Parts: sequence; C-alpha cells; structure tokens
Amino acid sequence: MLRISKLTDYGTLIATHMAATPTQVVSATELADALGLGLATVSKVLKALGRHGLVVSQRGTRGGYLLSRPPERISIADIVDALEEQPFGLTECSAGSGTCTLETGCRIRDGWLRINTVVREALQGVSIAEMTPPPRFADASSPAAQRMRGPSRLARHPG
Repeated sequence: MLRISKLTDYGTLIATHMAATPTQVVSATELADALGLGLATVSKVLKALGRHGLVVSQRGTRGGYLLSRPPERISIADIVDALEEQPFGLTECSAGSGTCTLETGCRIRDGWLRINTVVREALQGVSIAEMTPPPRFADASSPAAQRMRGPSRLARHPG
C-alpha cells in the first residue's frame, strides 16, 4: 500500500490550517489546540517545516509561526520532502540509484521510475491552498453564513 507517514499527514494538516489565514502568526499551542494534536508533535512538525524553509518563526510575546511564502506556492511535495525520512520514491531504486542489488539487470525499473515521476508531479501540482477547505459555519442563520449566501432577494422563486 502506498501511504505517507502519519507525521507527513499531520504536516499537511498544520500547513493547510496555516494557509487558511496565511498572514496570521500562530503558536504551536494554538495549532495543537485547534487541530487536536499533541504539542510535541506539532512542535516537531514545525521544526522540520522550518528547516526546509516552509515556515518562519517569530520570537517574542506575540511570537509563533508563519508560512514562508504564499500557500499557492507551497506544494504537497514540499511537505512530503520536509517530513519523510527518506527521499521520495515508491521503490528503493526510484528514490535513488545504487540502493538495490538487482538494479543493473532489473527489467521493471524503468516502469517504476515512470510511475514515480507521475506521482511526484501530481504532488508538486497540488498546493496547500488547494487543500485548504473553505470556512464552515455551524449556524446557517448566522450573519457570516448569510453574507456568504448573499441577499435573499437574489434567490430564485418559482413562478
């Protein structure tokens, strides 16, 4: 089964949460509380994202983290690269050369390399902005929800 790690999944969750309000400084504690994740996990993810230049930290009483660039310019591949322990690859030989003893005579390596490229390009083609869900309103009659719908006079009436 092809599957990203739990840490990468959490990294995507954290990054997309930050993408919803990209200019807002947010603390690790605020992220942990908002997302229901442990503070240690959030801190570990933020540190890795920072090492890869995806978030920047601000010190001080109002300190926290910000995305380093617009969410439209951070791909899911960027998150995967920051949080996976090994280079991206569906097989050992597609992650890097010389890691498999069968590599030189392998008849299927070229196929795996092609598949790996397609998957990698798909991850590069989706930004965290695209993964960010639109805001949800708990109460459809709330003023915010009404503004999203627009004036009722624009609603279609039969007849």
